[in-house]
Amino acid sequence: MISDLVIRDLVIRDLHVSAYRVPTDRPEADGTLSWDATTMVVVRADAGETAGLGWTYAPAAAATIVTDLLAPVVRGGDPMDVPGLWTAMVRRVRNAGRTGVAGYAISAVDVALWDLKARLLGVPLARLFGLAGPSVPVYGSGGFTTYDDDVTTAQLAHWVHEQGIPRVKIKIGESAGAAPARDLHRVALARRVIGDAAELYVDANGGYGAKQAVRLERRMRDHDVRWFEEPVSSDDLAGLRLVRERSEADVAAGEYGGDLVYFTRMCAAGAVDCLQIDATRCGGYTGWSGAAAIAAGHGLEVSAHCAPNLHAPVAAATPNLRHMEWFHDHVRIEGDLFDGAADPTGGAVRPPDAPGHGLTLRADVAEPYRVA
Repeated sequence: MISDLVIRDLVIRDLHVSAYRVPTDRPEADGTLSWDATTMVVVRADAGETAGLGWTYAPAAAATIVTDLLAPVVRGGDPMDVPGLWTAMVRRVRNAGRTGVAGYAISAVDVALWDLKARLLGVPLARLFGLAGPSVPVYGSGGFTTYDDDVTTAQLAHWVHEQGIPRVKIKIGESAGAAPARDLHRVALARRVIGDAAELYVDANGGYGAKQAVRLERRMRDHDVRWFEEPVSSDDLAGLRLVRERSEADVAAGEYGGDLVYFTRMCAAGAVDCLQIDATRCGGYTGWSGAAAIAAGHGLEVSAHCAPNLHAPVAAATPNLRHMEWFHDHVRIEGDLFDGAADPTGGAVRPPDAPGHGLTLRADVAEPYRVA
């Protein structure tokens, strides 16, 4: 921890940004998209001899936005005044578009700034925010539509029977809803593998139409599916509400939210039972806090979407949190490229006791994947 006198004299010296493209361990797809690699944009914010680290999962173009648009308004700022710097960044990208790639860039910088502040103060981020609970429940997430039965079985069994995670999610909606028989086969397989005690979730990634989703949800009741994520496109608020009103499973969406207006509209429409928030997309920890407050005002819980090691500190500080997604791709990337990654054994993670979010980039490991 740096003394109060020194902190008062510190300013943010600069932002440094890199992008890394990490191949998947096998081909992956969900209901509406396929991919073979994930790009992570990493930001380092420097003040004195201390650095904060933030990241987002976004196209490498986000790195250019950090360098060209965001660094000039953050450079020279007070590292204690993160909300003010966040507001300045939002104003700076007005003509570039607040949501999308520019919003992802803001998210990475915001996380780096909060991490920097906590490290300067010598406290864990979760303590800086203020804990709402001692740990964060997680659910295993993967089960891609490209997986065969053997791969799906091994992944689910590892989470439930080896790591003790009592809730898991698989992808359905294969080929934009054109393969419902295989979707139902995979749901039945998942239930057999995890047993009766674990919770089973599904994610269609907007692959169905509303009435198709309603019909499929009724058939999935035989397998006690508790969570139906994005049964229709997240842009179809009326469709989400229709599925929600006719489903026993909780309907969830919100992962694409980039600003508070998006979350307000989704909550006000009665479209979800649980609001998903992604701090790597919605404006970092600052944006997360606003979205969680909107959900609370509508009597809703929230769930952290992906990037589990980034979300752990702010999730632990959120009173209306339900759980956090332990997403296969990001778990693998964060575990390989960072020191200090969390352990989900037992179905929950504890925020680190180290200053900031507790993670440091393994530069030598990350360098072969660098693309910008």
